[in-house]
Amino acid sequence: MTEPGWLTETRAAYDTVAVDYARLIPDVLEGPLDRGMLTAFAELVGPGRPVLEVGCGTGRITAHLRDLGLDISGVDLSPGMIEVARRAYPQLRFEIGSMTELTAPDAGLAGLVAWYSIIHLPPELLPGVFAGFHRVLAPGGHLLLAVKAGDRRIRLEQAYGHTVSYDVHWLPPDRLAGQLAEAGLAVHATLVREPEGFDRGPQAFLLATRPVD
Repeated sequence: MTEPGWLTETRAAYDTVAVDYARLIPDVLEGPLDRGMLTAFAELVGPGRPVLEVGCGTGRITAHLRDLGLDISGVDLSPGMIEVARRAYPQLRFEIGSMTELTAPDAGLAGLVAWYSIIHLPPELLPGVFAGFHRVLAPGGHLLLAVKAGDRRIRLEQAYGHTVSYDVHWLPPDRLAGQLAEAGLAVHATLVREPEGFDRGPQAFLLATRPVD
């Protein structure tokens, strides 16, 4: 089967920038609101229960959540990013994989994080991806999304000092909340903050739960 073009482009781009991405993006999250959402997620999930970060990149968010007490592992499309993550955080588990084909068992996760990773998917794929998130979350499990808030597509040709070619989608939080609800996930908090640092626009964070049947 032929691989979708967006997937091939995204993998190639992140393989290309992996080393410099890790060098240029700090491990420490400077924004208090960003840290607050991650802390709230960690407290809701609780320690000792399995959590997965999809689109984990170089592992910095995975490691931050581990430091907050979560039993967390990461998966990413890019072998280059996974190699960097394994080297930087050898005590954590990182695997190559795609959020469009999650291999986690049904109802096997207490938490799932997609931190600026769904922004590379064509928006028409999101309902199916959210259905997959619902499938792997246990009843009462929690989901945290971070996205660029808006309604546009940007084609990147340069990133982290390299020539690349891939898409970044800015996504409306209200539309995401509706799609999550249609997938059976209840949104119980949405935060939209103004740009900070190198942000080029508002950022949004959504916390959702798979209801207990």
